Parts: sequence; C-alpha cells; structure tokens
Amino acid sequence: MRLAFLSDIHGNAVALEAVLADIAAKKADKLIVLGDIAYRGPEPKRAVELVRRLNADVVKGNADVWTVRGVQQGEVPDSMLEMMNREREWTADRLDHDDLAYLSGLPTEWELELSDSIKLHAFHATPDNLFDVVLPDVAPDLLRQKLMQRPDVSLYVYAHIHLPYVRYIDGKCVVNIGSVGLPFDGMAKASYAIVEAEGDRFSVTIERVPYDIERVVAQFEEGGYPNLDTMTRVIRQAVSPFALPQKTDKR
Repeated sequence: MRLAFLSDIHGNAVALEAVLADIAAKKADKLIVLGDIAYRGPEPKRAVELVRRLNADVVKGNADVWTVRGVQQGEVPDSMLEMMNREREWTADRLDHDDLAYLSGLPTEWELELSDSIKLHAFHATPDNLFDVVLPDVAPDLLRQKLMQRPDVSLYVYAHIHLPYVRYIDGKCVVNIGSVGLPFDGMAKASYAIVEAEGDRFSVTIERVPYDIERVVAQFEEGGYPNLDTMTRVIRQAVSPFALPQKTDKR
C-alpha cells in the first residue's frame, strides 16, 4: 500500500495542484490531508474545492478552526493578532456557508492498521490539541508525551510546524510531512510524504515539489491580500512569518 500525506495547503492552490500531479505520477493508493486548507493564501475557495473533490480522508487543523471562528488572543503573538484576523476575514469572505461547515465538521485524528504489526496514527499537531508546537529537535521524552500517546502504534504522522522530518525513537517512527503551501525550512518547494507498507515493513519519504511561486505572489497582489509584504516574503523565502520583522500593511 502506498499512502500520500499532505497538509498545510493554506490557500495555495497552485502548490496543491503541483503536489497532486506528483502524487498521481507516483500512483498512491490513498490520500490523507492533515488540515489547514484555506487560511493565509490567495485562493482559499479553490483550495477547499480541490480537497473536497479528492477521494481523500481529511482531518482538521488549527487554521481551519481560525477560518471558521477567527484567531483568538493567546493563540498568536499579540502584535500579530489584528493582522491575522484581517487575513482571516479576507479568507472567510471568499468562502460560502457550505465551505465553512465542511471545515468545521472535519475530524481531528486518522488511523489505519497497515498490517497485523503496523498501526499508523495521524493528526494535525498533537492528538489532543490542534495548536501545540512540537519541533524536530525536541527531547525524546517530549515526543513520547506529545505525539506518541498510543503505545500500540508504530508510525506517527503529523503536520502543523511546516518543517518536514523523519525521526526514529524506541523502534517507532515519527514523521512531520511539512507544508504544501507555506514551507518554513528555507526550501521554497511544496512538501508532502509517501508512506509505503508491505507486510511487516514500511518506508517513509519526504517529497519536495517545485511550483510557480511568482504566480502565487501575483495572486496575492491581484487579490489585495492583507499583510501582502509578509506573505510574499514567506512564499519566496520559505520562512515562518513569525521569523520576519513585521511591517504595517495599509492594504
């Protein structure tokens, strides 16, 4: 069985189409989307439509929650709260009630028994919190506490941090699949993961896919996107907006 895991599209439908074409070429048997579909990109509506047309299992991310109800104090730095809610309003204005109901109703976990000896558990950030940040270099005890909560599972797959990696602990595998639409690791290419399983064996690969970055920048500009300067730098440089100096954007 060949599984494709993708996440954190963030309204970047151009990157999503490139990833879906790559997945089709690799002939994946199943697609799983780990949330953050629409918010913070130039094409939220088309991103939702593309995901909904897939024969895929989809779980909820924190940005899907934000799209539905806004960003609340304490969830982001206070200095970014007003701007991020302006971005949320811009996003929600381009979606309809059915889109918002779809995002609101998504489940928060996905699991699969790959074989008698291999079980897989997937979620957006952690199994019990959509907002927790678990970085690649945290201590093993924190990985066990935050991500590896199911002792019967061999393979844990998550997203949220936009930093892809594969790590082995206690004979088990932890995978972050990175981001389709907003990678933060300095490589300006969409990221997703392929998991292949046969019998009692499995393998994991992180795939990187180029896409037309300048087309996405133009979409931001043409759509009058709030926080335009920051988001175009994020797209071009593949860095977190939290790592960039914030500028006042009057758009």
